[in-house]
Amino acid sequence: MVNLEHVNMIFNQGTLDENHAIKKINLTIHESDFITIIGSNGAGKTTLFNLIAGSFRPTSGKIFINKHDVTRVPEHKRARYIGRIFQNPLLGTASNMSIEDNMMMCYDKGFKWPLIRLSKKMRSFFKAELSKLNMNLEERMKENVRMLSGGQRQALTLLMMVMSKPTLILLDEHTAALDPKNAALVLSMTNDFIEENKLTTIMITHNMSQAIEFGNRLLMMDEGEIILDVQGKVKRKLTIEKLVKKFHEIRKHDFESDEIRLA
Repeated sequence: MVNLEHVNMIFNQGTLDENHAIKKINLTIHESDFITIIGSNGAGKTTLFNLIAGSFRPTSGKIFINKHDVTRVPEHKRARYIGRIFQNPLLGTASNMSIEDNMMMCYDKGFKWPLIRLSKKMRSFFKAELSKLNMNLEERMKENVRMLSGGQRQALTLLMMVMSKPTLILLDEHTAALDPKNAALVLSMTNDFIEENKLTTIMITHNMSQAIEFGNRLLMMDEGEIILDVQGKVKRKLTIEKLVKKFHEIRKHDFESDEIRLA
């Protein structure tokens, strides 16, 4: 479904500030995969998302979605089939618009001609969708989104994204800015929506427990590389201790290989 072939991303190439953020990544994402990605700050996780979403164009390599080469397709065109939720709950909704207007804009993927009217039937549909969140937002559809809490806004963003039926979902630490109770609630909703709709999803998290618990596949990134890719039974048997041990084993092996090459 999604293929990255020999993708490199180098910022400030040829200068003293050169940063090789993504290094020759080859990655295949299959339909209905739910992939969690872990790695320290600066490992390249968000840069990888920006490349897939079209925010950045790779220095070299190609990106394919459904066998179409999208390497040079701009972000606003990819947004038609890629849904993305950021860490900041304020980024997923228009705060000066009502809940129902936000939902209308998302449902119609922006106001295109001919416009779909916000009819009684459409409001009933939105009300039924909002009731799935169990936050009583179906009774507040005419309120501006700025009146909602961070957890409510992130839950609404998640719901709207699912309604738009994206080909691929990118979740960039979408619960990190929430308090523990709301974070757990939104994460549970996320998992339910993904399973119910068989959505292809990639989720960045700093929480190793979440990375192990959720999804069918786990990637570990470090210094712009994917250093671990586990799935199925191997992933289900993982523990935090095993994951940390695996990281040190991989990096020790890489360090020793570098020493051999330099000798």
